[in-house]
Amino acid sequence: MKKFLYPVFFAFLISCSATKSVKNNPASNEFVKIQTDSGTMIARLYHKTPLTTENFLKLVKEHYYAGLLFHRVIKDFMIQGGDPESRNAKPSQELGNGGLKYTIPAEFDTSLFHKKGAMAMARESDDVNPKKASSSTQFYIVEGKTFTDGEMDKIEQHFKIKIPENHRKVYRTIGGSPFLDMNYTVFGQVIDGLNVIDKIAAAPRDKNNRPLHDIKMKITLLKKKEAKKYQ
Repeated sequence: MKKFLYPVFFAFLISCSATKSVKNNPASNEFVKIQTDSGTMIARLYHKTPLTTENFLKLVKEHYYAGLLFHRVIKDFMIQGGDPESRNAKPSQELGNGGLKYTIPAEFDTSLFHKKGAMAMARESDDVNPKKASSSTQFYIVEGKTFTDGEMDKIEQHFKIKIPENHRKVYRTIGGSPFLDMNYTVFGQVIDGLNVIDKIAAAPRDKNNRPLHDIKMKITLLKKKEAKKYQ
């Protein structure tokens, strides 16, 4: 089944989920470098999503993502990759169905939200995945856009959720995708290279939102010496 997320909140296709809150600092000392044909991003991973973070780090250490594509990009929304079938994929081949034969339980936290640069796991739709379990390998990085308070009010009303003021401030100024909050597991944040997200999201694409020119990735652990500047 295709691993995906919905591109616009106006479709009203994503349901709300229960939340949990953890008081400890969400940031970990684990950083990854995401090298692409369009530039390099540095991301910090979170402690609050131990299952997701551990799985992602395991795959990174195994060089699983080397040579995979950002196979689905939508301007003002997100860039998605991690489908193993994208390695050596033929031009115009539809992608998004691949992955390992397991899912990861959803790990939602009210402090982790879809601001610009957020890293989160893709998943199958609610009708076949009511527990919102994450894909084993496919993830996305939020580009998003800015939202007005009026637009966020409508999101709150429809999904029966509360967007805290500190989140609203970010969505008003930096931007993101608030309609995805508490529906997809956010497990990290790009802290350097936000412009790379913009560049990839703006790439010319086909009818399936696959870039016309392959955008490959290589994800590695950031060396301790390099990581010090971000701690």
